Amino acid sequence: MTRTILVWALVLAIGAFALQWLEQQFVLRVLSWKIYAGLIGTTFAAAGVWIGWKLAARARPETFQRNDAALRALGLTGQEVRVLERLAAGRSNKEMARDLGLSPNTVKTHVANLYGKLEVSRRTQAIGKARDLALIP
Repeated sequence: MTRTILVWALVLAIGAFALQWLEQQFVLRVLSWKIYAGLIGTTFAAAGVWIGWKLAARARPETFQRNDAALRALGLTGQEVRVLERLAAGRSNKEMARDLGLSPNTVKTHVANLYGKLEVSRRTQAIGKARDLALIP
């Protein structure tokens, strides 16, 4: 973080120096101020996009390690874990039933049990909490 701050401080110092130099050379009087405002705005927009991209990029772990302690603590069964994995893959209840060889009502029961054990009320919440607890990749 310190390195990033120092790099941007240096970039801003160079930019300030360049603007002072341009002012000394009377370039500001020759060219319209709108051009400089556009250049500065474009530079800051590009820098903001780059910084956002760098900050948002997450390193993914090489291998997924399931949190078995959380599985035991929540009391999830193997079938519920398989339903949860397919839930995270965006499958519908009918697709999960077909994949697992279960009836759609059984899948609904497993999903309801997952909601109760994870203490959530929606699929997206269940998936988010399961990922936070390292139950699914």
